[in-house]
Amino acid sequence: MTDQMQHITLTSRPSGAPTADNFALETAPIPTPGAGEVLVRVHYMSLDPYMRGRMDDAKSYAAPVPIGGTMEGGGVGEVIASTADGFAVGDMVLGMFGWTTHAVANPSTLRKLDPQIAPVTTALGVLGMPGFTGWHGLMEYGRPKEGETLVVAAATGPVGSMVGQLAKALGLRTVGIAGGAEKCALATDTFGFDACIDHRAHDTARSLRAAIKDAAPTGVDIYFENVGGKVLEAVMPLMNPHGRIPICGMISWYNAGGLGAGADTALSAPALWRPILVNFLSVNGFIISNHWDRFPAFLTEVGPKVQSGEIKVVEDIAQGLENAPKAFMGLLEGKNVGKQIVKLMA
Repeated sequence: MTDQMQHITLTSRPSGAPTADNFALETAPIPTPGAGEVLVRVHYMSLDPYMRGRMDDAKSYAAPVPIGGTMEGGGVGEVIASTADGFAVGDMVLGMFGWTTHAVANPSTLRKLDPQIAPVTTALGVLGMPGFTGWHGLMEYGRPKEGETLVVAAATGPVGSMVGQLAKALGLRTVGIAGGAEKCALATDTFGFDACIDHRAHDTARSLRAAIKDAAPTGVDIYFENVGGKVLEAVMPLMNPHGRIPICGMISWYNAGGLGAGADTALSAPALWRPILVNFLSVNGFIISNHWDRFPAFLTEVGPKVQSGEIKVVEDIAQGLENAPKAFMGLLEGKNVGKQIVKLMA
């Protein structure tokens, strides 16, 4: 076994969309676990939109990745050395290892995985942070009721597809928004959405709004917000009285700092605030890392649905750590189909 590992570091902060120049693939000695620690060889790592925010040196709910630091991210891997009670060589674990082939971790930060229950990659998507985000946001803040209408953008991603499938099972009309005919077909044919609108076919929020109105003729009761931008502008006038808007992200605005290009002009304050006031809307922002106490309940409820096939899973797996930056940049442009994962081990 080689004594060298690879990791991807942040070499500079992007201005606008990230480029390959913002990343570097570096080699370093494999670390040695100290007392009570484990060494993990990472098999798969997750790519998620929140990582774009970590590249900026801006005030946020979490510290930015330092220049020269390893890019942040979750992964699943195999314990290859352990001095920790309860963790043996060969155990598969989930942890925040970063964009790296190897990492030393404290057992308190790890979750053991059983590959016999579900493929380990599901811990990065449908049975991990993204799936949990969709479940918690919908059930806690969306408060779905049978017969209502739900709209969610990025409908084929791990968050949006979870939201749509759960809502459909609860008897709601589900309208997805996605980029391209292929993704819209995936939303309806695989994830069971009642309708899906290709936002790329609509140049303006007005045009997109008309399409959403056709798909949601009785208005929108729940808008699960993970995109912002044109979709938010299109949906707001369609919200029904007492509607709910859980907010977990705004990917369309990530690529130019905390708000992003066009964020200051896309939706005026009156156009945003007036519907909230006159329609008595409930708008709840949440960061899922504040709610890990609910994760066991999520696994108890959703785990069996994944095992039975009731909840469908689609993963987009890139090959090789060296291709992680390209896959991440594609993710921010909506090029992935399903949960974006990078496979590190052959």
